[in-house]
Amino acid sequence: MPSDSRPAPAPEDARPEDWPGPEDDARQRAAERFIEEEEGATSRFGGKLQLLVTVLLVSMSLFHLYAAAWIVPTLTLRPVHVGFMLLLVFLIFPATPRLRNRLMWYDVVLALLGVATMAYILVGGYDFWDRSTMPNDWDIAFGVLFVFLVLEAARRSTGWIMPIVVMLFGAYAFLGPWLPGHWAHRGYDVASMVGVMYMSLEGVFGTAIDVSATLIIMFTIFGAFLQHSGAGKFFLDFSFALFGGRRSGAGRTVVLSSFLLGGPSGSGVATTVTIGTVAWPMLEKAGYDRNAAGGLLAAGGLGAIISPPVLGAAAFLIAEFLKISYLEVLKMAVIPTCLYYLSLFLMVEIDTRKYHSSAGAEMRLQASAWQLARRFWFHFLSLVAIIGFMVWGFSPLMSVFWATVVAFVVSFFDRETAMWPRKLIAALSDGSKQALNVAATCAAAGIIVGVVGKTGLGLKFSSIVIAYAGGSLLLTAIYTSLIVWIIGLAVPVTASYIICAVIAAPALVKLGVPDFAAHMFIFYYAVLSEVSPPTALSPFAAAAITDGNPYTTTLQSWKYTLPAFLLPFVFVLEPAGAGLLLKAPAEVEWWRVVWIVLTATAGIASLAGGAQNWVFVRCRLWERLSLVVAGLLLVYPHPLADTVGLGLLALALLSQWLRGGRRGAPAVQV
Repeated sequence: MPSDSRPAPAPEDARPEDWPGPEDDARQRAAERFIEEEEGATSRFGGKLQLLVTVLLVSMSLFHLYAAAWIVPTLTLRPVHVGFMLLLVFLIFPATPRLRNRLMWYDVVLALLGVATMAYILVGGYDFWDRSTMPNDWDIAFGVLFVFLVLEAARRSTGWIMPIVVMLFGAYAFLGPWLPGHWAHRGYDVASMVGVMYMSLEGVFGTAIDVSATLIIMFTIFGAFLQHSGAGKFFLDFSFALFGGRRSGAGRTVVLSSFLLGGPSGSGVATTVTIGTVAWPMLEKAGYDRNAAGGLLAAGGLGAIISPPVLGAAAFLIAEFLKISYLEVLKMAVIPTCLYYLSLFLMVEIDTRKYHSSAGAEMRLQASAWQLARRFWFHFLSLVAIIGFMVWGFSPLMSVFWATVVAFVVSFFDRETAMWPRKLIAALSDGSKQALNVAATCAAAGIIVGVVGKTGLGLKFSSIVIAYAGGSLLLTAIYTSLIVWIIGLAVPVTASYIICAVIAAPALVKLGVPDFAAHMFIFYYAVLSEVSPPTALSPFAAAAITDGNPYTTTLQSWKYTLPAFLLPFVFVLEPAGAGLLLKAPAEVEWWRVVWIVLTATAGIASLAGGAQNWVFVRCRLWERLSLVVAGLLLVYPHPLADTVGLGLLALALLSQWLRGGRRGAPAVQV
């Protein structure tokens, strides 16, 4: 434990704020400043204004809790959700960072105009929606104003890139007759686009906002309840206590705590910051340099977006796009998640050898994992409640509602974690606040979805991709992954998935890939935006904590995450590969699915060694090349590829084992 860290109190006297784990407020503030710069600074008010904002945030959470438990019509729920979003974004997110903590007169005007555009819908009732094909002048005026407000809300909460992308798609809708070749279409005027974007369920109020108004905000409320009930802190401390005194404890602690904290939250950057401020001193003692430690922290945070039970906001959209239950999406994510964490665990085991870590360099805690679990065992109920309710037959929305109730009730099992009114209000307030930028992103992405549906861009785009690939499924998959990755360079995970689900997934489906496999392929490559500049929030936040170079840290995070992100090709290149998603076609024998799982696991392990340039000792050049090539072949589902891949892997491991008896090989950092 670092010298400036407090020893953990005995479990009998432990309080949540005193649980084991060093805190570094300066690092956390630096990370939070970076996140605010990237995602949009938020204002912190005092006095009556703070009270007003808190009341509005709590009201938003209470409304959505009510809507989850009781029936609220779709034509009411979605506009009210967007109305709350517009009102609060303009009150909380300043027009520019220099105006932070100052509420300007035009912020109030924009907030009230946002409410007015939603009130116009609600007062108009069914007549308003029935006029979508023939909007009147007032409809057009309010519709144009509404689109402007959505773009400004997205700019304030996520930055300029998302609104610019939306405006490019909007320009495509208007400029269709002047575009060349396959890209051309007949073009649309303002009235027709307002009818789609503002007056129907095909634009802003479409699938993305539906998911935002139901599952996304409910899961952010659930995550806030876990945080304020002390569950999040317990999961972190439990991980430290379990692995803190072992030789590879530093890396293992980051991996396990990332899963326990990130799974329920679904937020990569929040997981990175929460764990990083505590784990960085321990990683430094274990031999990690600033950039390698930041890369591992970012990779752990990335796991939060692909780990059940939340999987991040994009996973809820998968269920809605495919019209399947969210439990099915969770089932599809089980094996890929296990393989991702297997890759990370292998990486940190290799790190132990590279950096010559010793148990003495790790953190030792007074409170053991057993002692912590014995007192705070009830927090595990919150972790498994969602899955339990869904298996029991509850809908995902009702499952997260009752899981939130469970988190609230079990907090009273210990007097220090009890959610008395102050904590309850804070949880309700934070739950809505954390959903605002996602809601703004979903609203802006709804414009893109509307343009794609109106112009037929998805079918045009898929035809063009297939033509460039010459009908080859492998090339189409490669092109699709590059498209998703490039779009992910500019926009966050949720927006990247929405855009690519409507323009890129149809190309894979046209070539015979099952729709669920195509969407999971898109999802995993959209997640890469979390570690891809210029919106690489997780590694940039980790670099702010470790004082590392942001771009070098990003490269390190790619090293830790790359093996697992070649796995999605297995989903789409071979029918039996869908077995990794636990949805193999009926005609595929079970042994074939098992074989693919085993070879994919071997491929992940081989790529981990190649990426680290180390297995038992530092790799020679030919060994590293053999490991990388073997990994690529093993994740490509073909008998010949499997045979050659296993041969190369065995040859490299044999060479490593024969040389592994050498001692004192210098530790290297790559």
